[in-house]
Amino acid sequence: MPRQSRLVLPGVALHVIQRGNNRLKCFFRESDYVLYLLHLRELAEKFGCELHAYCLMTNHVHLLMTPSTADGLSALMRNLGQRYVQYVNRTYGRTGTLWEGRFRSCIAESARYVLACYRYIELNPVRAGIVDEPGGYSWSSYRANAEGRPDRIVTPHPEFLALGADDDTRRRSYRRLFTEALEASVIGAIRDATAGGYPLVSESFVSKVSLPLGWRTERGRPGRPPNESESDAGDSLEIGL
Repeated sequence: MPRQSRLVLPGVALHVIQRGNNRLKCFFRESDYVLYLLHLRELAEKFGCELHAYCLMTNHVHLLMTPSTADGLSALMRNLGQRYVQYVNRTYGRTGTLWEGRFRSCIAESARYVLACYRYIELNPVRAGIVDEPGGYSWSSYRANAEGRPDRIVTPHPEFLALGADDDTRRRSYRRLFTEALEASVIGAIRDATAGGYPLVSESFVSKVSLPLGWRTERGRPGRPPNESESDAGDSLEIGL
């Protein structure tokens, strides 16, 4: 079944995942992670996207971002992908694609889902058995969000700011979220929504948003408008709140 177009609501966070082609490595040494983050920061500023959480794994990338426009996220990811692939191919003497097609994404609207996506992203290295604690992994936003480590690429989401009246209180509250395991049902919901492109939203949010005809809001329900381009350029759909 053809995929539905990407749902993007300016001012609403999205969980984004992009995988290496055939699940193969896309980062080979430390300098690769550094360069990717430098480009990500530059392009996030250029295209008006705030980055709240990230985790760069060996063969895939997780981001939690809020775009200010309907087209900003696709423009960012397209330019980032092109820049990074050119660098990798030049550096390692390779040719061809690096990424596994278009990136996947889903909007995350409520405090429940936004903070769950924070945790889901920063716990990736723990679930993979790379580290015992999220703070032990170098290429994620956990140290910035939970410990206050300077990281100019990270901008706190309003739901993160709502965790406390000041920075210390917020970080303590945030760290407490990691003392309990993320529920399997929540992990499954995030994975399914991101893979399927449908939103993680509250019922009240759905009731005040007019979704396009044929749009699915839960797993297994069909639909995308016909004649959508298969490229990331111009495939985002803005709807009114």
